[in-house]
Amino acid sequence: MSKPFSQACVNNQQAIAAALQQLLVTSKNVLEIGSGTGQHAVYFGAQLPQLQWHTSDRSENHQGIQQWLDEADLNNVHQPLPLDVSQPQWPEVNVDAIFSANSVHIMGWSEVEQLFAGVGQLLPVGGLLLLYGPFNYNNQYTSDSNARFDLWLKQQNPVSAIRHFEAVNKLATDVDLELQHDIEMPANNRILCWCKR
Repeated sequence: MSKPFSQACVNNQQAIAAALQQLLVTSKNVLEIGSGTGQHAVYFGAQLPQLQWHTSDRSENHQGIQQWLDEADLNNVHQPLPLDVSQPQWPEVNVDAIFSANSVHIMGWSEVEQLFAGVGQLLPVGGLLLLYGPFNYNNQYTSDSNARFDLWLKQQNPVSAIRHFEAVNKLATDVDLELQHDIEMPANNRILCWCKR
């Protein structure tokens, strides 16, 4: 069985890794929510060897993630934890940072709410949440390509959509997360970084 592959993972991974290098300078243990194919985990694990990288996803994606992990054989990237953001009990893992890429526009809004609720419970004071992906600002798309992408998302699944920064930031502040950085990334994406108060 061939490993799963996502071109989207490859497209901007160098720029994401460079940003993570700056943002996670004091972090030690990172939980990746929605590890998908596993490509990001092995790339960031190799680029950031000082971090312990904990993968997670729904159980049906674990086999593909494991294939990437087995091939990379990195001692700082850990086997996938079973995590669906809507499950009432998240896995018990001690982390000081949480990262998720291209996930909140795939999830339905209720799942985005559950993501922030879970993050709020899991992160210690001073812990970081980093979200990578496209966001709208002031009810406006940041580019024509994002507008087209949003239309495509909704055609795939009516509950998917590019999220509004203001709405997402409200969920963050409701669980005592304070925005630290909003970083422009290639292809009209952002990295949003919050710190647990």
